[in-house]
Amino acid sequence: MSIEKMNKELPQPLMSGLAYAYGLPSCSGIYKQKPEDFLVEEQIAFELSGEGEHLWCWVEKTGENTDWVLQQLAKWAGVSPARIGVAGQKDRHAVTRQWFSIQLPGQSDPDPEALGLDSVRILKMQRHQRKLQTGGLSGNRFELVVRDIHGECETLEQRLLAIQQGGVPNYFGEQRFGYQGRNLNKATEFLSGKLQRVKRNQKSMYISSARSWLFNLVLSQRVQKGDWNHFVSGDVLQLEGSSRWFSEDGSSDLSQRVEEGDLHPTGPMFGRGELPSQGSVRDLEEQVMQSYEVWRDGLERLGLKQDRRALRVLPKNISWVLKTDTLSLQFELPAGSYATMVMREIMKVEDAQIQHKERGSRPPETPTS
Repeated sequence: MSIEKMNKELPQPLMSGLAYAYGLPSCSGIYKQKPEDFLVEEQIAFELSGEGEHLWCWVEKTGENTDWVLQQLAKWAGVSPARIGVAGQKDRHAVTRQWFSIQLPGQSDPDPEALGLDSVRILKMQRHQRKLQTGGLSGNRFELVVRDIHGECETLEQRLLAIQQGGVPNYFGEQRFGYQGRNLNKATEFLSGKLQRVKRNQKSMYISSARSWLFNLVLSQRVQKGDWNHFVSGDVLQLEGSSRWFSEDGSSDLSQRVEEGDLHPTGPMFGRGELPSQGSVRDLEEQVMQSYEVWRDGLERLGLKQDRRALRVLPKNISWVLKTDTLSLQFELPAGSYATMVMREIMKVEDAQIQHKERGSRPPETPTS
């Protein structure tokens, strides 16, 4: 397939062509009408030691982006931004609680009250020996409010119960691919060699976008076949709560363990070499890859290793309150999974901030008290 044809065949909206596990939702609503409608809280799987040269700060921000907060913390602590660690970017139009680490060897802790920002609060501080690394989370906890719910919502409760029991397809969210999928167009130019002068962070972004989209296409076909959450002979499996994966080993209980949520079927994060899957599973994965030979050849040249990602994600501690036209929802997801993909299976949700952006108007200021 030519570069031009590959780019033209990307659907718009980007996620519209991906299959739904529980059918197309017939109920709609709006979220992010105010920052408090979308709360994200990072989770780490280890205890901070209480000593060391890195000061870890548990920060709550409202309506601010992560990079801007990082810059303000650098000024507050009197250090270079390079000495600050952060696990990842968090939504600007939300209330988020996340960790930042600041390298302060031999220095006393700054006064949190001296930060002086109404939209940013340091909730607690603790020392640790190591810097916070990108991706250094076990997961995230979400609290969402969807308002102005309308449409045919009789099955909404059934959908929530089905997701609570069976999880959702572990698609990469639309934010992975840039506005209207622009990162995928750039990925095609980069992997074909047409785009050569690329910054390091852009290179990583384009590669991740391409591999993530290919994974989504494989997963969508598994959803259409109805076996995204069942064991199929030839599957590569991943342990729940782990990044470890293994090829089918002939064990007689694999199907049962998948049904119980202890194991998950996986899809490919394409790279160099043979796919670890077998049989009809590999046939499907190779069929998807053959339609993107420009990406396939580019990923081969870069020498990226084959990797796998679970096809299914099971939201933990999910609970909800449904009142007339408002849904309040809480759940936890492992790092790398997307709350927007959980919401996609529940109802058609419209982002109030995107609506305002597309209309060319600034959203009204919302009091945070």
